[in-house]
Amino acid sequence: MVNGAVPKQAESSPEASILRALGGRSIVLVGMMGAGKSSIGRRLAARLGIPFVDADTEIESAAGMTIPEIFAKHGEPYFRAGEARVIARLLEQGPQVLATGGGAVMDAHTRNLIRGKGLSVWLKADIEVLLKRTKRRGDRPLADRIKELMPAREPIYAQSDITVQSRDEPHDIIVDEIIAAMPAHLAAQEENAP
Repeated sequence: MVNGAVPKQAESSPEASILRALGGRSIVLVGMMGAGKSSIGRRLAARLGIPFVDADTEIESAAGMTIPEIFAKHGEPYFRAGEARVIARLLEQGPQVLATGGGAVMDAHTRNLIRGKGLSVWLKADIEVLLKRTKRRGDRPLADRIKELMPAREPIYAQSDITVQSRDEPHDIIVDEIIAAMPAHLAAQEENAP
């Protein structure tokens, strides 16, 4: 580097192009529990040099209790209403990588907010992968209902801007695939902007 200038290759890197095209929008990861939204999201945020935010962690912080406790004490409708409020607030804080809960995008208002203030990425995973990953954790209230929830949720997830297959590969490979898919989609959004 000469005189502290940014090297040309850094200015034209895919990551730099993505950040310019994103502006203040968030990259919003959607998909079933166990799809890898948090672990892949952390790596994606690190690669792009922007914050990673987990909506579930923010919900627990706002409620002062864990998600299983919220479900047990108040029920799923109460949880979903709080989840929608938290995601709406978080979408005002981009650019960031935002991991959402598996049912977050079932709310039409939340989907519309994500469409307007984010770039949605569906981490699509096969049922076998999801069951294997969620079996390891006992803190997911709906984990025993994955097979039942998938048919209703997948058509909604499929409305995402980008779909990437989450599978038993190193997470950095999945991150590479997300980064590779973003520039073309962001360019198309720019062209279609009013």
